[in-house]
Amino acid sequence: MGLGRGQSPLLMALLLLLACLQTGMSLERISYVPQLSSATLAGRLTQSTFTLEQPRGQFSHPSISDSDAIWLVVAHSNATQKFTAPQKVEDTPVPADFPEGGYYLTLRASRALYPGGPPSNQLQVLRVGNDTHCSPRTRGCNRPLPGPGPYRVKFLVMSDRGPMAETEWSSETRLQQAEVLQAAPGPQTAGTVVIIAILSVLLAVLLAALLTLLIFTWYDTCGSTPISGPGELVFVRQYDTHHMSRPSAVGGS
Repeated sequence: MGLGRGQSPLLMALLLLLACLQTGMSLERISYVPQLSSATLAGRLTQSTFTLEQPRGQFSHPSISDSDAIWLVVAHSNATQKFTAPQKVEDTPVPADFPEGGYYLTLRASRALYPGGPPSNQLQVLRVGNDTHCSPRTRGCNRPLPGPGPYRVKFLVMSDRGPMAETEWSSETRLQQAEVLQAAPGPQTAGTVVIIAILSVLLAVLLAALLTLLIFTWYDTCGSTPISGPGELVFVRQYDTHHMSRPSAVGGS
């Protein structure tokens, strides 16, 4: 029995709905929660970056190939519920979309960069927000984060056919905030004023003592040095030389 004309649009709608459901159900869930790096690592949290452990050995499922892209999804904590995996790489949100959309994709990699097995001696971390030179409109740009957060992240695997798998969302991450210097209230402020006043008086006394010492030294040096004035008498002793004879008397008798 053939299908009526009225049933054809309904059948097409059901087929499209089934295709959408299959697409949503085909997204594999990886039971891995992204973790911050060790607390002993310097720069684990800054005012614009944070550091994650690499998801090593988490993408070994047969449905994931070496050519599939593994993205890190960075989202505001209150935007995780509205996250929708892009169906094409061209639709990947960039950091410029972050203020309005609430999430973007960055740090594209492949599972060859996250192998399993025992850890090596090399530092195996991912620093989010570490690229200050890329344009926020560039796909995959790892721009510094715009504020303290909180943020949540997860990994998304995409192939040429669309999204393939995703991990769980991480817990909330809050960045460091710049400390604002504030005047201490109450008695501490009064104590600070008293200390400043005492130090000012001591400094003034020290300067006065130093000035007095300089004046006294100058006066003592000048008083012990003889100074010749224009009215000082100079005595000159007169000598008779031995080879000169006294003149003879004139007109002696």
